Amino acid sequence: MRKLMIAVACLALGTSAAGAADEKPVATIQKFIDAFNKGDVAGAAATHSATPDLAIVDEVPPYLWQGAQAFQSWVADLDSDSRKNGISDQNVTVSAATRELVSGDGAYVIVPTVYTFKQAGKPMSVKAQMTVVLKKGAGGWLIHGWTWTGPNPKPVAAPAAKP
Repeated sequence: MRKLMIAVACLALGTSAAGAADEKPVATIQKFIDAFNKGDVAGAAATHSATPDLAIVDEVPPYLWQGAQAFQSWVADLDSDSRKNGISDQNVTVSAATRELVSGDGAYVIVPTVYTFKQAGKPMSVKAQMTVVLKKGAGGWLIHGWTWTGPNPKPVAAPAAKP
């Protein structure tokens, strides 16, 4: 997955429509997560604006990415951090939005998430949330910023042995 992410991230990715103009903002967030989980960097990038106001805040150094290439820079830094820390099999699940505010062509959405991965072969998990800001254009909703907020990941407990 990382090799695909790096290869695609190195390409100049333009802004494309995130979906039909009548979709809800949460559909764009789900498209982003689905593409991320498949290692489809181009698909994930297509859910983000490629404008100077794009901002990403995540737990991976350097923690803040801004500008038209923020998504591509985040992907490269995520990949580098994953390799450095022995992280593989990354997957994010998103639950129903706990808050969704839409005003005209702007949206503010909070979604609970669960991030699972392996670190040095050991299963890890963290319950967190994403706060996402989207803007609606002619092609539909695009992500203009998001933050990842959660505690430190913890090892996944092995299931209890049956007696």
